[in-house]
Amino acid sequence: PKITKEFVAFVKQSGFSAIRLPVSWDQYANQTTGEIDAAWLARVKEVVQYGVDSDLYVIVNIHWDDGWLENNVVAAEQANNNIKQKAFWEQIATQLRDFDEHVLFASANEPNVKDAAQMAVLNSYHQTFIDAVRATGGKNAHRVLVLQGPDTDIDKTNKLWTQLPTDSIANKLMAEIHFYSPWNYTGMTKDENWGNQFFYWGKGFHSTTDTAHNPTWGEEDYVDAQFKLMKTQFVDKGIPVIMGEFGTGVRKNLTGADLQLHLDGRAYYLNYLTKQAIANGLVPFLWDIGELLDRTNNKVLDQKAFDALMTGAAQ
Repeated sequence: PKITKEFVAFVKQSGFSAIRLPVSWDQYANQTTGEIDAAWLARVKEVVQYGVDSDLYVIVNIHWDDGWLENNVVAAEQANNNIKQKAFWEQIATQLRDFDEHVLFASANEPNVKDAAQMAVLNSYHQTFIDAVRATGGKNAHRVLVLQGPDTDIDKTNKLWTQLPTDSIANKLMAEIHFYSPWNYTGMTKDENWGNQFFYWGKGFHSTTDTAHNPTWGEEDYVDAQFKLMKTQFVDKGIPVIMGEFGTGVRKNLTGADLQLHLDGRAYYLNYLTKQAIANGLVPFLWDIGELLDRTNNKVLDQKAFDALMTGAAQ
């Protein structure tokens, strides 16, 4: 449903402090000139204003956007994509220039990068983003900007992202990673010959009857080690980190005691990731597509998951 001022106020009242606003731009842009439709720019500004009015921080990005950037972090597309990146961010930044520090800009979403050569291309996209935003002046001269690691994957970020782009002002860049691990638990939809789905996560939440779907990797120790990598690489050096997406849905194929154990373990997973992210200096953003909060009736739909998140944050 179309986002309302009332829903955004409800997000704040529920106990959240920030919204990551994924935005599509390319489909609203002239493909020859790069000019973004004025009505779309105005609508995005309207929604950002909802957030600021509710004392929320709002991260505005260029999201998937049909993959024009994300699937083309390659030398062959580098020049053309930097032209588009510059054009889009000049317009976005100008439109949102007067907002205070409650508004942050994010260069991309999940840029696909496999090696050091592609990482160099991604850094050029980020550099274009920084330069374009800063050049628009006003509050954009010192706005906090968020840069995405390769695939927003922790291991690739740790290995490939050895140097941030340059900025005209100190201490205004953040790094972003996403966390959907273990994938067998968060995203896998059928058992494969190389491994099964995981239905039950965490110490104390393994099944004694459906043992084939207990995790074989990716539990507490793994989470701790992953988050520590980002703490060491960035946070300890004064670079904040956004965990811009995390979460997992409910396995609706389960019933009875199996379903209850799954739900209990899922709540523990959400609680543990929230708690450990914050403990390591990462700012966690749950990826919600309307399953946690009802965007039409402004109410909590999944109280167990909601309580797990809030308790994790409080801890």
